[in-house]
This record gives sequence, structure tokens and C-alpha cells, in this order.
Amino acid sequence: MAEMKNQKLLNKALNLLPDLVETKVDAVQTVELYKNDNSIVIEQAVDYRKRVLKKGNRVCLDFGNHQVGYLTLNLNYRGSHPDAPVWLKLHFAENATELFEDGKSYQGWICSSWIEEEQLHVDVVPSQLRLPRRYAFRYVMIEVLDISSKFDLVVEDAFCTAVSSAKDQELSAFKAQNHKLAKMDQIACRTLHNCMQQVFEDGPKRDRRLWMGDLRIQALTNYETYNNNDMVKACLYLFAALPMEKGRMGACLFLSPEPEVDDTQMFDYSLFFINTLWDYYEATKDKETLQELWPVALRQIELAEEQLDEKMLVGDSDVLGWCFVDWNLNLNKQASAQGIFLYALSAAIRIAQVLGDVMTEEKLAELYCECRNAANLYLWDGEKQCYISGKERQVSVASQVWMILGEAIEDQAAVNLLRRVETISEAEKMVTPYMYHNYIAALLLVGEKKMALQKMEAYWGGMTDLGADTFWELYNPENPSESPYGGTIVNSYCHAWSCGPAYFLRKYFTADGSLKGEK
Repeated sequence: MAEMKNQKLLNKALNLLPDLVETKVDAVQTVELYKNDNSIVIEQAVDYRKRVLKKGNRVCLDFGNHQVGYLTLNLNYRGSHPDAPVWLKLHFAENATELFEDGKSYQGWICSSWIEEEQLHVDVVPSQLRLPRRYAFRYVMIEVLDISSKFDLVVEDAFCTAVSSAKDQELSAFKAQNHKLAKMDQIACRTLHNCMQQVFEDGPKRDRRLWMGDLRIQALTNYETYNNNDMVKACLYLFAALPMEKGRMGACLFLSPEPEVDDTQMFDYSLFFINTLWDYYEATKDKETLQELWPVALRQIELAEEQLDEKMLVGDSDVLGWCFVDWNLNLNKQASAQGIFLYALSAAIRIAQVLGDVMTEEKLAELYCECRNAANLYLWDGEKQCYISGKERQVSVASQVWMILGEAIEDQAAVNLLRRVETISEAEKMVTPYMYHNYIAALLLVGEKKMALQKMEAYWGGMTDLGADTFWELYNPENPSESPYGGTIVNSYCHAWSCGPAYFLRKYFTADGSLKGEK
């Protein structure tokens, strides 16, 4: 892949990156966990400080909430002077479910190195053990794999040095009268908080990097919560500074050991740079940044336009991951991609208006109309009364949502469409909180505020009812333990694209759950 780094833009980005705030968090209790049918029971146990650990003994520490940081254990012994190293296994878990999976039995397709397990030897006891790797967790299972018979191990203290660039004292207040909504907002804010590291990470456990699709949602939620707008600006400049070949926006970036774009490209993620830039301008009125990054945004339109066929439709593709949309391998992406292109074009037109770029505005408006007309001419099924996608004329919730967000269909017709697709049994359903976020956005756009709130309460509230401290990468209400990777042990249980409830609740609803502006 050719290197196209823009050092000027990169320097701006790096100068805007935030410092991390460190917070000491003690283990709050010792617990025992066991399975009871399909549920996990967690009970308080004897305090870990009072336990003496022999070979094969285990103790589970509960840190009370989801943490991101570095574990420290103060170790001592009982009995004779230690005459051999202590061999420990540490298993970190964001969700208690992970503690019931063994990393050795994992056979999924994503790399097992993401599994949060450590085996290590402690040569000197007493000593302080500080793990150098950052972990995302609530629970830590400490197991003694082997130890000399002449002494026992004692854990005298356990704490986490938690890290985040989010500052809780800067979190805007939101006092919902409805306890469930208040809890949902709290969990969503915690999700964002723990993903806010030097950049907006997608997940602090996995993948620990900056993805454009996640950034769009994180930035919107940030404007309603922590308001760290320089961090959004830094991320926009990072993407602009590190394009792929031909100036195409990469889907994600690495920050270490030095900033670099990944080799993953996605049609939709490239375009979301435009919407994220526009959202940033709406929140900050930073016209200088809008002006400087406008050529980068416009280039994404030009590259996407190259993928249009003679009908002005985004060309379908069999290439896996050409357009993300949702974690559903059965989902055809063509219609969603058409709607996303309209969604990005609409934002680009508004940017051109603000910057006084009249010729570009006219050109983009003409392109928008052509693509909108094509969507309604070729992708609308008159018999089914909904949009279809691909050669197989697939019906999906995602296709309808993105056509609505792209404003190919509006007003009551859009309302009817969202209601109708729920009655079509063969329609491909949504899989991730990411797609549910876009679905809620579509409901709000067409004025279905009550339904939007009900769907949020049912979906994110479902995770809340299951004891979530932070919202998850994937949640299927019909199968909560589902994993797209072949094992929940690598699932991310704190994932940026799931933080949207804090955005929706704070922007659109009052404390009692009614719509802002309604009497």
C-alpha cells in the first residue's frame, strides 16, 4: 500500500490528542460464580485478603464496574520462606460469561491473542506485581497453577490504575425520572468513557483502535456528554492525514507504534468521514477545520461516484466487507450503500453551502437527485412496497433505514415503510447495536419518537437487564450469548458503537422521557 501521509495534518492531529487521566480503583469484593441452568449466579465470598492460596486454588475479584487499565497485586506468603517461583494464571473478564470459557478450547476465526488471559511466574515474594498490559475488565480470576508446598500465597491488595481521557467532572448532567432510562444513560456514558483513550477506540478490549463507523456515533454522543470536541477534531485530522491510495479514507487507523492507516477499506466508512465532519461543524462552528478538511471529504464523494453504474446505482459486490452496514453475512449491501451515499451527499451539500462553494454545491445537488431518483426507480418494489437489494431482490431492515436516512423517502411514506418492514417475515433483521443506532435515528427523523424510545428500552434495556456495566458489540435478544467470532471469550462487552442511547436520550428527550419541545 502506497504511503500518502500528510505530515501537516498529522502534526495538527497529534497536538490535539488528549492526556490520559489515571484513577486508582480498588477491588470492591470477592465473589464466587457458578452456573444455574442458563444463568450465572454471583455470590459474595470470603475477602481475598483473608484467603491463603495453594496449588489449584482460585479467587475472583470484582472491581464493581467495567474498568480499563493496569492491574496491580501486592503479594505475600504464609509459611516458610519461598523456595520456588509462584506460577499464576490471571483471567480478566468484562462479562462474567467469559470466565466460563477456556481460552485453550477457543476455535473461532478471530485471533485468540485477544483473549484476556495471562500466565506468569513470580520469582520473588513478597513483591508488588504490576501487569504492563492494559486490560478491559470487571472481574479478575486469580488461579495458582503451581506453588511450593512449603508456603502459601496471600494477595494483600489488588487495585486497577484505570485510564481514560474522559473526565467525569465534565460529564453533562442528565436526570431522568424513569429509572430504566437513567440507568441506560449511565451505562452508555460509561461505554463512551472507557472507549475514550488517546483516540476514540472502538473497544478497549478489542480492537483498541480508531474506526470511522464507531467515531461517527462516539462523536455525536460526546457532544451531548463529555464535550471533548478537540478529541473529535484530532480523530478527523488523523483520518485526513493518513489516506489510502487515491486519497480514499481507510476504515480504521492504528496509533502505535506510530500513526498508520489499516489496509481495510469500506464504501460506507469512507463516506462517513463527511457526516462526521459536518456533525463536528454543527457542534463547534469551527469553520477553519471545515474548510481545511473539505477537499478530503469531497474526494470521498468522487471515489464513491466511480462505483456508480449506468443507472446511477452503487454497484453491488461479492467482495466480503466491501461495505459494512451490519454484522450479517446474509445481508446484501447494495441498497444500504445507495442510501448511505445519499446520506453523505446531503452532508456534503450542506458543507458546500456553508463554505460558499456554489459550483460544487450545484454539482452535488444534481448528483444527489440522480441517485435518489435511481433508488426509487430501480430499488423500490411496488408489490412489496419496500426497497429491495441485489440480484436476489433481498428485503432487509437495513435497506429501508438507510433509504430513510438518505431521504430517498420521507414523511408518512417513510413512517409506513418502517412499520411495514417489521411485518415482512423474510426481511433480514438487524444484528448489532450499530445498526440499531441507525434504526433509532431513522425513527426519530420521521417523527416516530415514541416508537424510538420503546425500541431503545427493549434493545439496550435488554442488555441492562442482563447486568451490563457497558453496552456490547453484539446483542441478539433471542440469543444473548451469540458471537460472530465463534466464542464469547473474544466478544467486546464495551463497544463504542453501542453508546448511542446517551446521545438520543439527551438530545431528543426530557427527563420524564417525553420528546423535547412537546407540551
